[in-house]
Amino acid sequence: MSEIVNHKHTVDEVLDLYRKGGDEQYFGEAISQTEHALQSAWLAEKAGASPVIIGAALLHDVGHLLHGMGEDIAEEDIDAKHEAVGAAYLAQRFNTELVAAVSLHVLAKRYLVGTDPSYAANLSPASVHSLELQGGPMGAEEAAEFAKKKAATGAVALRRWDDEAKVVGLKTPSLDHFRPYLEASLRR
Repeated sequence: MSEIVNHKHTVDEVLDLYRKGGDEQYFGEAISQTEHALQSAWLAEKAGASPVIIGAALLHDVGHLLHGMGEDIAEEDIDAKHEAVGAAYLAQRFNTELVAAVSLHVLAKRYLVGTDPSYAANLSPASVHSLELQGGPMGAEEAAEFAKKKAATGAVALRRWDDEAKVVGLKTPSLDHFRPYLEASLRR
């Protein structure tokens, strides 16, 4: 019984981050942090992704809610390394597959820009700016190493949903709709 209560508490704790701080604007976009998270997860769900990857899509930018530096830091040319902040927080709560997808989603953007010429053309201006701060496109050698990572496929799929999840006014399921995916992804 205590395991169920602890798991419920863990999921509540993470979802409360979005309920309490997710109304802030998502870095340089016309939607909120929560709207972006919900859109990402919903796209993953509609694509038939695994429960763990759907959970990762919901939580991939949780580091923005945790780093405490505000969303205007990119304008000051600072990379808050939100993927590392988020992964460190999530590693105490969720399984390694979810954490790996979150930790690699920025590298996945760099990988896609370095390997797919059409990908960069579809990035939002804010994403182009953050790409510069995050190290720019991967070169061939770095891209080959990234592609060998076990979690690379999930991270690349997550990255593509991340890029699409910026639609103003899009109706999505609620945070609680995604609770089962988070519960399925908890550390055991």
